[in-house]
Amino acid sequence: MTRYAQLAVWSLSLLVSIWLGYPLLVAGLARLARLALRRRSDGSTSLEPYRPFVSVIMATREADAVVADRVSDVFRSSYPGELLEIVVGLDRVEETAGALCARVADPRVVVVVGDAPGGKATALNAAVRAARGEVLIFSDARQRFDEDSIAALVAPLRDPRIGAASGCLDIPPRVAALPSPTECYWLLERWLREREAELHSTVGVTGAVWALRRSLWLPLRAGLILDDVFTPMRLVLAGYRVAFVRAARAVDDRRFSAAQEYRRKVRTLTGVLQLCAWLPGVLVPWRNPIWLQFVAHKLLRLLSPYLALACAVGLVGALSISALRPDTQAGFMAAGTAIALVAWPSMRGRLGRALTWSLAIQAALVVATANGLRGRWDVWR
Repeated sequence: MTRYAQLAVWSLSLLVSIWLGYPLLVAGLARLARLALRRRSDGSTSLEPYRPFVSVIMATREADAVVADRVSDVFRSSYPGELLEIVVGLDRVEETAGALCARVADPRVVVVVGDAPGGKATALNAAVRAARGEVLIFSDARQRFDEDSIAALVAPLRDPRIGAASGCLDIPPRVAALPSPTECYWLLERWLREREAELHSTVGVTGAVWALRRSLWLPLRAGLILDDVFTPMRLVLAGYRVAFVRAARAVDDRRFSAAQEYRRKVRTLTGVLQLCAWLPGVLVPWRNPIWLQFVAHKLLRLLSPYLALACAVGLVGALSISALRPDTQAGFMAAGTAIALVAWPSMRGRLGRALTWSLAIQAALVVATANGLRGRWDVWR
């Protein structure tokens, strides 16, 4: 085997291990954990529902109409209305707060303006300060909750070992259309987070629907990108677990272009590197109980574009050496012609779109790596 072939094989093997081997390993271990839990359980369940006072926290810069619609959606929940409030942290000028209050006109809604210098983290800080709830539920302005999502989300917090719980973001499938690579990625991500939580804790939570004990909240540093990974990982380092609740659904029916997904991926992947810089304990195996999950789930994936490039270089090199042999030149030419004739029409359609999405995601990984190496965390513009 030539060095080019070895490079291709090793690169491809690492890619498969990251994207397929690790999920299969986690699935197997999670199954064993479920079996062990069933053997230890006595089958008894509590009939008394857990109903703490809940503050739904939204940090947003959306228009008043969007926020008002989201407030109405939250109050359609089956959770008791007298145990529910909504605190909106506006990441915009103070003069707009009064207009939103007048539009909502509900005593259970509190509107505050985020702290200086602005940004999501400081808006969350201001909102939590104004909240009265024993449990905080974090949400975004664009998604919609199922009727029972709040009750399902707070239920695991009955266990004092659980510090936070992640809900499940659902992206409804498009009619008569194949899912985009991002939609396929999210299906894998959601499934993997649930398996990780069965082992110990999910690596990060779903920012659109997750719950936290108020007593465990600490103010966020201005400029923090991934509050929905930073806070859960801080809890894990402190000895708490982070649950995953499939029944706590938030629905998002928006669709994003490849360019929009690229910008979002640059932000989130840069946020992973910022997390390592601002919360270095996640990189220490004896401090982080889910160190292996964090490294495999969050860090090794950043190697994907470089491994894919190495695999392509190795494959091209190996094929070039083989093509120079007289006995294989004709076969390569015929195979290449056939592939081109078959693939060209598809390249202009579905395959072309999939390739565009995939390249956008790989490019986002490269840009995020560069941001992390330079310590460039201002990625919202």
